[in-house]
Amino acid sequence: MVAAADREKAMSVRQGRRKGGTKMRKEHDFLGELEVADDVYYGVQTTRAIENFKITGQHLDPDFIKSIAEVKKAAALANMSTGRLDKKIGDLLVEAADEIIAGQMLDQFPLDPIQGGAGTSINMNMNEVLCNRALELMGEQKGRYDIISPNNHANMAQSTNDSFPTGIKVCINTKAKKLTAALERLASELDKKAVEYKDILKMGRTHLQDAVPITLGQEMANYASAVRRGVRRIQAAADGVRVINMGGTAVGTGLNAEPAYITKVAETLSEVTGDKYVTADNMIDATNNTDGFADVSAAMKNTALVLIKMANDFRLMASGPRCGLNELKLPMRQPGSSIMPGKVNPVIAEVLDQACYQVIANDMAVTLGVENGQFELNVMEPVMAFNIFNSFRFLTNAVDTFVDKLLIDLQPNREQCQEWLDKSVGVVTALLPHIGYEKSAMLAKEAYNTGKPIRQVVLEKGLLEKARMEHILSPQQMTTPGIAE
Repeated sequence: MVAAADREKAMSVRQGRRKGGTKMRKEHDFLGELEVADDVYYGVQTTRAIENFKITGQHLDPDFIKSIAEVKKAAALANMSTGRLDKKIGDLLVEAADEIIAGQMLDQFPLDPIQGGAGTSINMNMNEVLCNRALELMGEQKGRYDIISPNNHANMAQSTNDSFPTGIKVCINTKAKKLTAALERLASELDKKAVEYKDILKMGRTHLQDAVPITLGQEMANYASAVRRGVRRIQAAADGVRVINMGGTAVGTGLNAEPAYITKVAETLSEVTGDKYVTADNMIDATNNTDGFADVSAAMKNTALVLIKMANDFRLMASGPRCGLNELKLPMRQPGSSIMPGKVNPVIAEVLDQACYQVIANDMAVTLGVENGQFELNVMEPVMAFNIFNSFRFLTNAVDTFVDKLLIDLQPNREQCQEWLDKSVGVVTALLPHIGYEKSAMLAKEAYNTGKPIRQVVLEKGLLEKARMEHILSPQQMTTPGIAE
């Protein structure tokens, strides 16, 4: 493990706070020679990219860094199995990769996530860090690429064009597990509320107008069902990108990759990650096309739409409290106004909405990236990865916030639900099979005009005996399939 003091020094160098006397080393690529601080593990190509790509002000997602390290570890293991990669060098590269996978040296990946080059700079950043750490483990100086090379060893039988998208796919599966776990927790809490509220009868609404009764528990169960559909949607999309093009190298033809390596690398990646990855039947297609990333982004977008609908229903049911529906009592989390004393707003539902809006916007960026591939490669993968990873993080955090800060402490307003039910004429619909549409419409009109409850008008007209009416208009009869006998 790199000492904490060394990591801090590396960070300060990266941020341009280089102090006088910092030891430098010289590295070169085919564009020329550059000086690199000797206390960092990245090299010349990363240094160029730091200067060239200053776009978002952000750095690479930690899960993505670890995922690329897993891909590199799998490639090293596969190359050792074919005999092409010297075992001593391969073992050192694997050891360095394991350190990164464990969360070490993450500050050695200072690149902006949006960049030109289809991810080449990110790929080389990883190759350089792996090699310089392997050299250090060997007891050699950083930069001795004549001994362990970023291009010849860390990148053996690879191109950015197969290792980088594979890293994205591994990261998607890592993040999908976190998001689906958060969504499953949300669905489970909604299920608990469905049981707790199963006997609370309230007015259902369509077109924002009174409809027929429903229980608050049925509404909660409905939200749980929709959320679980989102879980299945995201899992299916994540499973779809476990088809990889490792060994396809530059354009999918497999140049410089042995057939035995191509067969082996998907197996070793499966072993490294614990997820099943398979080699694409057509690696040229898998290198050319990125529609699987669109599937993942769309799955999150569609799930976000479901969450927005749910959050807005909660906001409406909690509206008021004196002059709105006031059927739900949301936990008070923030003072609601800088000028209106005592006002409390549905801030947790609002923040879920806003996170979902951003996911929808991210999906547009992914869509534009996917459609903008030309010929044998889509060079827009960095912006796709950036937005997909952000969407996973935003949704996961927002869902956890909704559960922790709103749903667990949610309370129903039973009295208000009953009051709206008593005042509504929507219950008249249950009488249709028994007294017909014309008489039911007459009851509804009189109830509207007089303000009398439907039950009172029914009894005054002598249309049904009280016991019969109460049976027909009971919660059980009005919220389950069938016709009251």
